[in-house]
Amino acid sequence: MASQYVSDYPSLPIDPAIPDFFETFYHISDTPDAHEQYVDAFTDDAVMVLASKKAEGKEGLRHFPESRLSISSARAGSFPSDALPITPEILSLRHSMWAAVKARSHNPIKVFPFGAHSEQVMLYGTVEYVFKDEGKGKARKDWAARARLRKVGETWKLAEYQVYVDTAS
Repeated sequence: MASQYVSDYPSLPIDPAIPDFFETFYHISDTPDAHEQYVDAFTDDAVMVLASKKAEGKEGLRHFPESRLSISSARAGSFPSDALPITPEILSLRHSMWAAVKARSHNPIKVFPFGAHSEQVMLYGTVEYVFKDEGKGKARKDWAARARLRKVGETWKLAEYQVYVDTAS
């Protein structure tokens, strides 16, 4: 039986380590106590945006003033998240992701590289949550993400990762 973390890719040349990276990343994402492994999937200066929360770097050393999105920054490839409040670090954001959740199960369905040999991809999938508050039960949501990878030594890591998911329902 195939792993739930195996995604479909278009027939473009891509480093075979990238699909392996995402399979491992989503498996770690679904493991409640794998906080350090999760953070290790990011570069030291990574930017992560999850819905309306933004984290910068593993240690949270950088704090930028809030600003409005500019068309020039969007054209330059910046994430359209300049106006979001910054969480001190990716590790803190990771802990907050598990605050109300007992279990989660990602199914990354498709990954779309930006072109041949690209280090940027768009992803689409589903995630099912089981809440700690049994009265809330379970929830299943569609999500999409944009990721910019960077090779650190021989290992792919996330330099930018933005997840689009409806947190209101």
